[in-house]
Amino acid sequence: MNLTGLLQDALSGDTVSQISQQIGADEGSTSSAIQAALPMLLGGLAQNSSTEQGAASLFGALDKDHDGSALDDIAGLIGGGTAASAGAGILGHIFGGSQDNVAQGVSQASGLDMSKVGPLLAILAPVVMGAIGKTQRQQGLGAGDLAGLLGGATQSMSSGSLDGYAFQNVDRRLPG
Repeated sequence: MNLTGLLQDALSGDTVSQISQQIGADEGSTSSAIQAALPMLLGGLAQNSSTEQGAASLFGALDKDHDGSALDDIAGLIGGGTAASAGAGILGHIFGGSQDNVAQGVSQASGLDMSKVGPLLAILAPVVMGAIGKTQRQQGLGAGDLAGLLGGATQSMSSGSLDGYAFQNVDRRLPG
């Protein structure tokens, strides 16, 4: 299965409901925010992996901590608070000092309150990393293949071609 398919499966139905309960938001706003956030997360990772050093760093993180097994128990990951604690560190690596700008973009695109976007991003980050890790292993991708994988998934999501998701026509480029 490809990366967008894994993310679609991981973030469907009950998972969106569980995330919305975790962050204290309604399911509609949560779903819209997820749709806005995924291309930003993947785009940030694609941008980071576009350099040899960035690709090697991401590959190392996938190899060490994100083999895709997190996707086997999404409910436990989200409900146990593990996702949010792991996600904060991941977001720092992906966006650095631009985290607030990204959160603001997700809030504006989805209507989700800013106070809920940060926790949402922290939950999504390890899910995204798990999906990337699983895809990387299934397809036998090396560090040099990651930028292409992530760029393709970002483009697919941004254009609204991900089955089951109706992405809004918003600008999802990373700030800066």
